Amino acid sequence: MSLEKISLIIVDDHALIRDGLRKILALYDDLVVLGEAADGEIAVVLTGELMPDMVLMDINMPNLNGIDATRQIKALYPAIGVIALTIHDEEEYIYELVKAGVSAYVLKDIESDKLIETIRAVKRGETIYHPRISEKICGEFQRIAREQIVKEPLSKREGDVLILIARGKTNKEIGLELYISEKTVKNHISNIFRKIQVSDRTQAALYAVKNRIVKL
Repeated sequence: MSLEKISLIIVDDHALIRDGLRKILALYDDLVVLGEAADGEIAVVLTGELMPDMVLMDINMPNLNGIDATRQIKALYPAIGVIALTIHDEEEYIYELVKAGVSAYVLKDIESDKLIETIRAVKRGETIYHPRISEKICGEFQRIAREQIVKEPLSKREGDVLILIARGKTNKEIGLELYISEKTVKNHISNIFRKIQVSDRTQAALYAVKNRIVKL
């Protein structure tokens, strides 16, 4: 029974790294490197020509960076796996690459056997992230979940009150305009502050302008 080959393209703007990766991958009978690219533009073209199982993708490259190249590859060839292989573990890179559709995100200090395991796992349809990367992704998802829980939508009446706050109206003026008591205005303002997570009228007014609830 013949061994199923996993075909790859190596994308990195440093020839030394491409050469090193090619030599490491050549040690394994089930891996075959179809080609190399020194920038994102060439990577997209080469992927279309060679149709590998996956692409080993660096981030910082000339002409087209790894994030945009990944977006294009996944849009054109969704079945092809992309493994981000980079020195960067900053949040901005992580979230953009995850959104772009990478199947794995590993750092260049990874041990060679771990890289091979990652390649094989991606071939099986798994998603793999370096432990430090997973930690940051989980932290971001938790932050988003907390915000979604806390930020309730404003009611129609609360929206009306917020607009008038942004226009500099006093509680009495708001009450007169909306035909409600000052006590009711205060209750609405308290709910608004809680929902949009601000502590005073100035912050509420800025929120209204920033979110295009009102134009001043």
